Amino acid sequence: MYMDASSLTTSSIPYTTINLHNFSPSTSHRKKLRHRSVFVVISSSSSKDIWRKPSKSTTLKPSSFLQPYRRRPETGHLDHSVDMDELVSSINQTSNEHELFALLSPYKTRQLSIRFMVTILSRETDWQRSLALLDWINEQALYTPSVYAYNVVLRNVLRAKQWQIAYGLFDEMRQRALSPDRYTYSTLITHFGKEGKFDDALSWLQKMEHDHVSGDLVLYSNLIELSRKLCDYSKAISIFSRLKQSGISPDLVAYNSMINVFGKAKLFREARLLLQEMRSVGVTPDTVSYSTLLSIFTENQKYLEALSIFSEMKEMNCFSDLTTCNIMIDVYGQLDMAKEADRLFWGMRKMGIEPNVVSYNTLLRVYGEAELFGEAIHLFRLMQRKDISQNVVTYNTMIKIYGKTLEHEKANNLILEMQSKGIEPNAITYSTIISIWDKSGKLDKAAILFQKLRSSGVEIDQVLYQTMIVAYERAGLIGHAKRLLHELKHPDNIPRATAITILAGAGRVEEATWVFRQAYNFGEIKDISVYSCMIDLFSRNRKYSSVIDVFDKMRKAGFFPDGNVIGLVLNAYGKLREFEKANGVYVEMQDEGCVFQDEVHFQMLSLYGAKRDFEKVELLFERLECDSNVNKKELYLVVASVYERANRLNDASRIVNRMKDMGLLRS
Repeated sequence: MYMDASSLTTSSIPYTTINLHNFSPSTSHRKKLRHRSVFVVISSSSSKDIWRKPSKSTTLKPSSFLQPYRRRPETGHLDHSVDMDELVSSINQTSNEHELFALLSPYKTRQLSIRFMVTILSRETDWQRSLALLDWINEQALYTPSVYAYNVVLRNVLRAKQWQIAYGLFDEMRQRALSPDRYTYSTLITHFGKEGKFDDALSWLQKMEHDHVSGDLVLYSNLIELSRKLCDYSKAISIFSRLKQSGISPDLVAYNSMINVFGKAKLFREARLLLQEMRSVGVTPDTVSYSTLLSIFTENQKYLEALSIFSEMKEMNCFSDLTTCNIMIDVYGQLDMAKEADRLFWGMRKMGIEPNVVSYNTLLRVYGEAELFGEAIHLFRLMQRKDISQNVVTYNTMIKIYGKTLEHEKANNLILEMQSKGIEPNAITYSTIISIWDKSGKLDKAAILFQKLRSSGVEIDQVLYQTMIVAYERAGLIGHAKRLLHELKHPDNIPRATAITILAGAGRVEEATWVFRQAYNFGEIKDISVYSCMIDLFSRNRKYSSVIDVFDKMRKAGFFPDGNVIGLVLNAYGKLREFEKANGVYVEMQDEGCVFQDEVHFQMLSLYGAKRDFEKVELLFERLECDSNVNKKELYLVVASVYERANRLNDASRIVNRMKDMGLLRS
């Protein structure tokens, strides 16, 4: 059954007829290729070519296919008597179903084994021809339906992104009493997932689990990685739990992926506890494990935690790599430990690690922030003498350093120098120069540069806008600042989403709200961060009804909020005294697989207490008490505080005594 991809169309009529040239009515058994409520009926017609590729200029007569491939007569299956390569080559020359069936007609009485036929099928990559081969196997030669044959065809159909046909093949397997196996589900899940059809991929996973077909580590790891790439960390965590519940032991790669996922979800304690779990099951954390954790803590400005992890890494005799060293140079700098950063950088070669441009740039920044300007300039010139590749970050860092030393002309000359080397300045370069001129009282130069950039076609991003707005406000030119803000309300040269981020970052509630509504109405908000940004802005300005409104819009748009957003939403409901709605969101998000930070659970305990629903306080308290990932000391303190605020001192005392019994509180 060959079908042109363009022939699969959906209409308001439940059944869509597809006309196929030379399609034999006897082979129209695939009645319903279902994708949810869409059904496809295949009928015969002579009005349309059925091959995706054009036919050969010379028509192959069916008789030319009837030349026997047998080398000697044999009884039973003729597998060894048939030249498979020659047969496959002849199949590839057929241009319609009649030719294909004529070619295979000598073997219609099942003279070839099903294994032989599946092997031929596996060598066919064209999804249309493979469907026709499957039809011949099942409907012409009347072989017993084979799950292996269906798996091969399913693979070809999915590679061609024929999603509806994939659903139809799966249903056809069911109708033929074939049980899809691990390969069937793995193929479906992987292909749907890679194309971003993640909900479909998860639905196949649910079907697989319902059929009691066990997945493997590769399948679950692929799903976790897909979830991570889609920033759907809660689903990744849920899949990881299902992996372990299915009895599969995660390997080093799976654990390292989950350290990253927990970190992105800001579940820092859970990410760190994974190291302990790995060791308990015999999986030794490697350099990637520690580097991933270091990156997580550094990105979230948890530098002391990063320092602790680095110490643990050295204690476990886990070797550092380039990434680890670069991260730790940054950490030392953030903790005002410039000497340690300097020592690590210059000791990298002794460890067999060659510093790269990131290493140099990071140490440059450390020197600059420590006001070691001489060392910074020396390192910068050393890079040039050693022909170490410099980039825009290198120059931006040095421009900022020259700005701190009030050497404005040198900073300006660096722009000319970088351009002469083919390094294009970016928004940070220009915003740094504007800031330098602003602080040195040369606002006129800053304004001229800003206007020049706008007229030159350079993308004006949020950094430049915010820099210029702040510069105008600092100089008391409120009118100029308002003009820029007004332009952001009606952006022409930047996306509305960017304008929203700029306005929200500047705390401009009215303007940000205006642009957000415009962008939402025109369907221009494609990133969850825009919703999160607005929720944060409204929460900071105590506009709790607006928090709820944006949250509802986020959910309608199909975005899955993170724990931080849920916390802000619960707080908004609490301020509005809408405790039942808060509870509804809390329960719904957990049911959907959202993993919360401890603070969200504690916030819900406080809301139950404010509602004086102490039965729910106790139920949630007992559940969290059994959760090994929850900080027990903080949990007890929160619950004791809930009871104390409600003047239930006996209950508060009970919780405090339990803390003492567990050694969490000194007598």
